[in-house]
Amino acid sequence: MALQRQVLFPYLTMIIISIISGSTSSLHGDSPHDYDRLEEYGFDFEAYPSSYISSDIIEEDNDQGVGRVLASATTVSVDHYGAKGDGSSDDTQIYGTIEASADRADYSKDGKHWLLFDSVQNLVVQGGGTINGNGKIWWQNSCKINKALALTFYNCKNVKANNLKIQNGQQIHVSFEKCVNVQASNLKVTAPENSPNTDGIHVTNTQNIQISSCVIGTGDDCISIVSGSQKVQATDITCGPGHGISIGSLGSGNSEAYVSDVVVNGAKLSGTTNGGGSGSASNIKFQNVEMYNVSNPIIIDQRYCDQKTPCPLQSSAVQVKNVLYQNIKGTSATNVATAFDCSKRFPCQGIVLQNVDIEKRGGGAAKALCNNVKASAVGVVSPHCP
Repeated sequence: MALQRQVLFPYLTMIIISIISGSTSSLHGDSPHDYDRLEEYGFDFEAYPSSYISSDIIEEDNDQGVGRVLASATTVSVDHYGAKGDGSSDDTQIYGTIEASADRADYSKDGKHWLLFDSVQNLVVQGGGTINGNGKIWWQNSCKINKALALTFYNCKNVKANNLKIQNGQQIHVSFEKCVNVQASNLKVTAPENSPNTDGIHVTNTQNIQISSCVIGTGDDCISIVSGSQKVQATDITCGPGHGISIGSLGSGNSEAYVSDVVVNGAKLSGTTNGGGSGSASNIKFQNVEMYNVSNPIIIDQRYCDQKTPCPLQSSAVQVKNVLYQNIKGTSATNVATAFDCSKRFPCQGIVLQNVDIEKRGGGAAKALCNNVKASAVGVVSPHCP
């Protein structure tokens, strides 16, 4: 029987779990006051002094009596708790608030990750708690290179992340990388609109992931799906502010990084830079989406450049094909509501707009700009390619 991992506050300073041996079990949910019980599970307080704190360094909210933890980067293996992999699900309960250290020097050993679940199977992370990345110091020193990740699931299988608040991430808030079979639901992800590179949920090289009933408002993509991800579903998503929902991108150095079989169904976007966008992708569906005051409601851009120096003409861009925009309505913050800027060498194919009605904010007809695209309209479509 799997042991239950409970992260209780204000006692534990971290939740970075690195599973070295591939075990899937964890610390039983006993009271954190029971020091002897923790030692019975093999926890070595001398080996991990920063993973346990005393009451003299706990900050409390006098009004609510709720403690918070100022957590720096620490790695702990559940093997130290006597965990044994038996194939059962592990339940990590997060209560209270985990707040990252504001001292970037605390991340000298690993500047890319704060909270990391590495190579875990059958994992559930939930509890209604708050994860605060304390990202202001990172935003002031922001860089596109080596993005810092607040909460990362790496090389995990059968993962559920439910009912959590993630705010003010150092950069990317939640990242699923090289994972299989993921359910992410009822997540609230927030950061200021001007916070750089603070993607809400980032999906890369991940297969079979369901993202549902999430509210996301950050300074970058609400959801970004890139680099070989397949079978992705995003339903009942509220997005804004931010850059919208981004799907597909050309890999580093023009390497091909396909994204396929993505469905976005039931989304509300408000005040975002983009609505539904595709880079290098195929078999994509945007369905039942409402957009309000969105700068680029519908966009496919094969010339997108995400680096400091100007990008050369992407003549070898990966083709975008089989993209459906169905039941899309709302308002555009710009005159151009639909923009298809596709590669001359590899034109966009199989682009279908069905029942699309987007007008300019304040009323009036919006425009469509269409380059190197084969698009068809079904039902009433406004605006549409000439």
